[in-house]
Amino acid sequence: MSNEFDTKKIHSGYEPKNFDYSATVPIFQSVAFDLGNTGHADQIVRGELPGAFMYSRVANPTVDIFEKRINALDGGVGAVAVASGMAAITYAILNVAEGGGRIIAPLDIYGASLDEFRTLLPKYNINFDFVENINDFDKIQELIRPDTKAIYVESVSNPITNIADISQLAKLAHKNKIPLIVDNTFPTPYLFNPIKFGADIIVYSSTKGISGHGNVVSGIIVDGGKFEWTKEKFPQFFEPELTLDKEGREDNSFVGVFGKRAFSAHLRTKYLRLMGAVLNPFAAYLGLLGLETLSERINKEVLTALKIARYLEKNEHIEKIFHSGLLNTPQRDLVEKYYPNGIGTVFSFKLRGTVENIKKLLNGVKLFTYLPNVGDNRSLIVNPSGTTHREVPEDERKRQNISDNLIRLSIGLEDASDLIRDLEQAIKQAFKE
Repeated sequence: MSNEFDTKKIHSGYEPKNFDYSATVPIFQSVAFDLGNTGHADQIVRGELPGAFMYSRVANPTVDIFEKRINALDGGVGAVAVASGMAAITYAILNVAEGGGRIIAPLDIYGASLDEFRTLLPKYNINFDFVENINDFDKIQELIRPDTKAIYVESVSNPITNIADISQLAKLAHKNKIPLIVDNTFPTPYLFNPIKFGADIIVYSSTKGISGHGNVVSGIIVDGGKFEWTKEKFPQFFEPELTLDKEGREDNSFVGVFGKRAFSAHLRTKYLRLMGAVLNPFAAYLGLLGLETLSERINKEVLTALKIARYLEKNEHIEKIFHSGLLNTPQRDLVEKYYPNGIGTVFSFKLRGTVENIKKLLNGVKLFTYLPNVGDNRSLIVNPSGTTHREVPEDERKRQNISDNLIRLSIGLEDASDLIRDLEQAIKQAFKE
């Protein structure tokens, strides 16, 4: 198999000869699979037959290929697909901080993630220490305590597009013997590979750019496989797991049985299997279809997004553009280091006007669709303070530039000039006397 991205996105993880030579991945719309006999069943239960399946809540052939393909693109040792991006984030955090602990995270992240971190996970004894600038390494070091379990970041923040310095954060995390978790949803594996820069666990809302067509909700967690889990801080990976028992095996823990894949194996066995946020086979199939055109879609959308951002920079009604790819921010060096092909298809801008002007603009667009998603092949528009970040307290929103006059765009595959004309007429209507 080639190591080239565009080859792997179409072929990796799939052997047609194992599926009656079907050229495309079949949809295994089945709840369970015949175990054949008790000996075969015992081997499957103990995880000793790679590629064998028992029950689709744990693993399914179609979903398995989707997992293997994303894993190949990211360079991990294993991946677990789940029912949504939020399920991916939740399972990754629960898996690393099982039993309680602390996570360091920035405030400028997706609103639902921040809401979960602030209000829900603390009820499970998982608490968060927030920083306004995730690249303030001295502050992060100051926040690390004996019970700190991980650093969590978005590679490109939602919706302001701040860039996390992944290699420096990874060094800091590893110096303190904790993993770095990266939500890489905006760039996708095509524009950025966090594992290459030291990240340990990658999460995606594959609903977004990976699938790319606005037709399926899904998520996935990729295990980098390089972090050295310790028994003192992460005892869940070292506890005896009786269901994995085998004669002659002395260590039945996840680390003992699965080695560098302990994190993903534990996540699948304890969280996917028991909590059940399962990705269904048809959803995985749609994700695989989206992957086949990922680079072609993203390349065009990145260029179109830059054209639109440059147009908006010159519009008298625009107060500020939040697009790090314009290279006019203090993060220019980070963009050039990590994102030679662009930061993604999403950016934001502040309108120099009132809430009423915002409403008129949102109601006046004709090509842009007003909805809270990103990464679609259709161009999307939304006001984060009233939708994606509505749960975030107003004072915190303002500190992160998420004001009521902020608009987020997700650029699709339409013609750039048509999208610019649509925004131009909508902005004119918004300020028409």
